[in-house]
Amino acid sequence: MTMQSHSLLSGALACALVLPLLAATAATVEVRVSGVSGARGNVSVAVCDKERFLKQCAYSASAPAQAGETIVVVKDVPPGTWAVLAYQDENNNGELDRNLIGMPKEPYGFSRDARSKFGPPRFEDAVIELGDAPTVTSVRLR
Repeated sequence: MTMQSHSLLSGALACALVLPLLAATAATVEVRVSGVSGARGNVSVAVCDKERFLKQCAYSASAPAQAGETIVVVKDVPPGTWAVLAYQDENNNGELDRNLIGMPKEPYGFSRDARSKFGPPRFEDAVIELGDAPTVTSVRLR
């Protein structure tokens, strides 16, 4: 075996050993979304870090809306400080519809029941801590 092929084999072996460890440090977040108004459309959930809060969040999932409560599971979220937001996409167009002044027209909510006042809540108001184990959190739509 040449030195170069030995080096390539060692690198491949190291990757094969590290990748499962990286995957093991990501957890599942089960979001129990209450206040779902009828079985129209989907319930979409996003798990965001502070940098992407209210923007394009790194982790998201959706499930068909179930009247009352819908459970949405977001997979492979690494440990850390996150905020969860959810909305009911009643017309299934893939976005949170807004009126002319930018206020949401579809039901939405945040983790820790963070509330909108004169604009969206702050990231700190919606923060949850995730570890390596699966996490269950709640969001109430308004």
